[in-house]
Amino acid sequence: MATVEPFRGVLYNPEIVADSAAVTAPPYDVITPEEQVTFYERHPYNIIRLILGRSEAGDTARNNPHTRSAAYFRQWMSAGILKQDDQAAVYLKAITYVHEARTITRFGLIARVGLEPFEKGVILPHEKTFSKVRSERLELIKATHCNYCPIFSLYPDDDGILGTLEQSVDKSAPIVNFMDDQGHRHRLWRILDPAIHRRVAEAMQDKRLLIADGHHRYETALNFRKYLQDTDPSFSDQHPANYVMMYLCSMRDPGMIILAAHRLLKAVGVENLRRAMEIIPTYFTVAEYPFSPVDRRQIQGTFLADLAAGKDRQSIGMYAHKSTAFHLLTLKAGIMDQLFKNELDESLRLLDVSVLTHLVLMKVLGFDQARLDNEQLIGYTSSADKALSSIDSGAYDAAFILNPTRIEQVQEVAHKGLIMPRKSTYFYPKVQSGLVINTLME
Repeated sequence: MATVEPFRGVLYNPEIVADSAAVTAPPYDVITPEEQVTFYERHPYNIIRLILGRSEAGDTARNNPHTRSAAYFRQWMSAGILKQDDQAAVYLKAITYVHEARTITRFGLIARVGLEPFEKGVILPHEKTFSKVRSERLELIKATHCNYCPIFSLYPDDDGILGTLEQSVDKSAPIVNFMDDQGHRHRLWRILDPAIHRRVAEAMQDKRLLIADGHHRYETALNFRKYLQDTDPSFSDQHPANYVMMYLCSMRDPGMIILAAHRLLKAVGVENLRRAMEIIPTYFTVAEYPFSPVDRRQIQGTFLADLAAGKDRQSIGMYAHKSTAFHLLTLKAGIMDQLFKNELDESLRLLDVSVLTHLVLMKVLGFDQARLDNEQLIGYTSSADKALSSIDSGAYDAAFILNPTRIEQVQEVAHKGLIMPRKSTYFYPKVQSGLVINTLME
């Protein structure tokens, strides 16, 4: 089903850029404004100028972050800062990191993958996207004709594809090897052997790929192809825009970790939250964790431990600005069936993010789809500590702390052709931008 092919990647020239740590960055959608400044200042050729350029006073349709990204790309290619490989390759990527006191290595294959509409069931999404982000990413790809960062996708590895790739680079030195700001080790190998390419392509033919991270980028790639079909008379089935760059990871990889995506709400007044707390006991058993400045850290630890212990009971943590207590909401039996049996499939009703979205945010707090689609009013973080501290600082009004969605739940929802609420998962670690670029120019 899936078409997976080698391609001539564009990489930083090691003769000019010796330290990859200085020019790579996380995906654009997890970079804070403060981190954007840091990456800008780190190196004049940092990938931030391509993936998340600065807005400037006086920006116009002809001079804006997207057009400047395209200009930087052309300049860097012309100056040899970026170089396109002479031969088509697939690229094996390894990231080694520490999680819960364990050192873990996750492998992934970077290749180009044939675009397929979601309804064909070859490439599967699992969560909704933000309309504003899709629009903004489309303008970037129109200006640049590049995939700067691979889409993170998962595949069932019954054929041992990963083992074949690891064996092929077993005794060779990586072409990229560096440590990032989080202490994660990144390594990249270029695989040129046509026999390996054929082995991968044949093994992938009967696979369905599950998008883990990069739904906005994949939908943008589909929209860009449609844009070219409508505007370029020379567009054909051979055009590079029929493909998109992906990082393909085995669902069996022991380094596959999903963190929670905690919700942070703005513009939720004290009165709204007071009314919500009056309604919530109708649907949830509520445990209160009052604290003082003296015992705050201890109580917070107990609260988060109890939340984790309730991972199979659809428990959600809640904390509001100026509150002196955390609250643990545990769903009462049968509530989701009673309220949403005719609206949501069972696989969705069992998800904590569905309980939060449909029951708490929509039914209790009265959010509509427009509010849920407004990324200015809902923030996300994978760190419970950061979520709670953002409430203390007043940056947000309320936080809802979740347990992680499990990979089996993601697979079940996607294989049924269903969609989770936005930001239902946080696959960790993210795939670094700037290792390999895929140009969509003929």
